[in-house]
Amino acid sequence: MTIATAAVTRDLAPTGTLRASINLGNPVLAQGLPAAPSGVTVDIAREIGARLGVPVELLCFDAARKSYEAMAAGHADICFLAVEPAREAEVAFTAPYVVIEGVFAVPRDSPLVTPADVDRAGVRIGVKRGSAYDLFLTRTLRHAGVVRGDEGVDTFRAQDLEAAAGIRQPMTEYVAGHPEVRLIEDRFMEIRQAVGTTRTRGPETVRFLRGLVEELKARGFVADALRRAHQSATLVAPPA
Repeated sequence: MTIATAAVTRDLAPTGTLRASINLGNPVLAQGLPAAPSGVTVDIAREIGARLGVPVELLCFDAARKSYEAMAAGHADICFLAVEPAREAEVAFTAPYVVIEGVFAVPRDSPLVTPADVDRAGVRIGVKRGSAYDLFLTRTLRHAGVVRGDEGVDTFRAQDLEAAAGIRQPMTEYVAGHPEVRLIEDRFMEIRQAVGTTRTRGPETVRFLRGLVEELKARGFVADALRRAHQSATLVAPPA
């Protein structure tokens, strides 16, 4: 079992409480209301607190960028984010605990049928501002452009865009309720969700978090948490 030393506890929870940023904007990772959130990230946060021997405060946000900003501003000790180069300069990540997929939705009569088709001149893609897929597409697109909003699908509809980007599970649900839209089934990216803390933390603290995540994957904790949240246990990331 991964054990936290007193030094790790002081470093990771300097206030005596572990403050965890929770992104309710990703329904695969967290569900419910800010007063009573649930999901795999909530379960992991509470398990980290239990290993540290401190209470846990859950700070809930509706977007990954807000979750990150809370930690960067010193209001949270840990966050749950997708690993992206734009974030790694400031965030010390574990290996991923969950891997999810980014997919595109397009109008039903669109000529776009593969992810590669989407990256062409004149194509505008609605994205959630500051999301992992916003960062990824901004970094990798050669021809298409991104249009940012509070929700990618809302921006897609409001501005009559050529495509929307998002996480497979909520995008599949969205398409099921909007017959005028279809999903491009092949993913355009893998989104590697990991536990992160600031790079100001000591090496022992980062090793503790990385070791704990590997333990929780190996002994079925993450899979069980996903099932309780009515998510597929196949999303568990492979061992680091």
